[in-house]
Amino acid sequence: MPHNELNDFARVLVWFRRDLRLDDHTALSHALHHCDQVFGAFVFDTAILSKLPSQDRRVAFIHASVQELDAAWRARAALPDAGLLVRHGDAAHEIVALATQLGVQAVFTHHDDEPDALARDAQVIGALANLGISFQSFKDHVVFERSEVLTQGGNPYGVFTPYKNAWLKKVTPHDLAERSTTIAPGQLAAVPKALHQPMPSLKSMGFEELDLAALHIHPGVSGAQALLQDFDKRMSHYEDTRNFPAVKGPSYLSVHLRFGTVSIRQLARLAHPCAMKGDAGAQTWLSELIWRDFYHQVLHHHPHVVRRSFKPEYDQIQWDKDKHAKALFEAWCQGRTGYPLVDAAMAQINQSGYMHNRLRMVVASFLVKDLGIDWRWGEAYFATHLIDFDLAANNGGWQWASSSGCDAQPYFRIFNPINQSEKFDPQGKFIKRYLPALAGLSDKSIHAPWLAKPLELQAAGVELGTTYPLPVVDHAQARAKTLLRYSVVKKS
Repeated sequence: MPHNELNDFARVLVWFRRDLRLDDHTALSHALHHCDQVFGAFVFDTAILSKLPSQDRRVAFIHASVQELDAAWRARAALPDAGLLVRHGDAAHEIVALATQLGVQAVFTHHDDEPDALARDAQVIGALANLGISFQSFKDHVVFERSEVLTQGGNPYGVFTPYKNAWLKKVTPHDLAERSTTIAPGQLAAVPKALHQPMPSLKSMGFEELDLAALHIHPGVSGAQALLQDFDKRMSHYEDTRNFPAVKGPSYLSVHLRFGTVSIRQLARLAHPCAMKGDAGAQTWLSELIWRDFYHQVLHHHPHVVRRSFKPEYDQIQWDKDKHAKALFEAWCQGRTGYPLVDAAMAQINQSGYMHNRLRMVVASFLVKDLGIDWRWGEAYFATHLIDFDLAANNGGWQWASSSGCDAQPYFRIFNPINQSEKFDPQGKFIKRYLPALAGLSDKSIHAPWLAKPLELQAAGVELGTTYPLPVVDHAQARAKTLLRYSVVKKS
């Protein structure tokens, strides 16, 4: 909603969700411009948490980030009784209760186009309307959303490159400008004593404490800015380094974008001017940020992608679902397929909650096109294990790999896991890091141990089928089977 269309309010509640920062925060900016007293709230939503395991890196990341957000809020308020109102319960119920108890005239928050979030927000809007409380929602999580970038015919884009070109043509300095959150004295209001509650601990919510530093996870705005400062020095090399998992190429900011501990506008402000000057690294990284916008607008316009293929004809494909398929899926999950790059990538996600972007494509292609397993099984595994899990991007990536989505790779393009390994981890450094049992193999043999000579395997202490599995599938045979499987969607 444009700035000048907002009414002024005496009291407003800012509901933090996937936007855990104070700077460059659209809803907070509007609140500070239009309201005398501003309260802030975050809810650990039981509707979401109840589905998660007790050891969950995301919950630990959010908890630490909310603690830092609360500390930042208190520091800027400079009032002894100011602070974030943090609750554990049903989000819709808790926000309506807080709005009532605080006597606010409005709740400000940001758009969230995930189906469950839209249903929750509709519930909140209805309950607040019955109480005469306004609900104002703003764009913040992406640069362009929903129907802001359309074809000349007024339709949403289904192919990325034309979308990207339209995005670049449309973007202005205003779109990327920082949203000011200058706070007047006393504007961040003191919390009434009756509403004072300590922040719920992870343990009280049924979750285990995790050593995030040991997992190389640095939560909060402080973690995001440290990563961004480091990446700023490397951005110009991004195009050359991003595909090699043993190299420090990515920004590692995906989890911070997911939970809003960094603003997408800040990242785009860094990349865009350099990209416009011809910096190849900045151009490629900006393109990755635009992919993110693209997948969010796909989810908005085509919510059916959550459960079905973007291209309906791909739902005709018959995936393997029998006992053998389930055993193959389990081998993939555990990193026991016999293909070292695939297995090392799965070890990375299982141990750290992160997976290198190139490897996300490799393991997805392997699951779908080598093992013949429904992409939705892999998508659900990533949704459970990735610390940066984002529904729009995860769904888009899996549909891309399975050729069923927007601008997907053609179904006959099937990654060869050995070639991918030789090309992007030529010395096997990444493989050795996550599969130390193979560390003694030569640079040539580590990509396909079953092709190594028996003497080399013996010297390296590798016993196929014991210390490292034999391949669960023959790639050439699997490729032929996949082409047959996909023939139901082949255009005549």
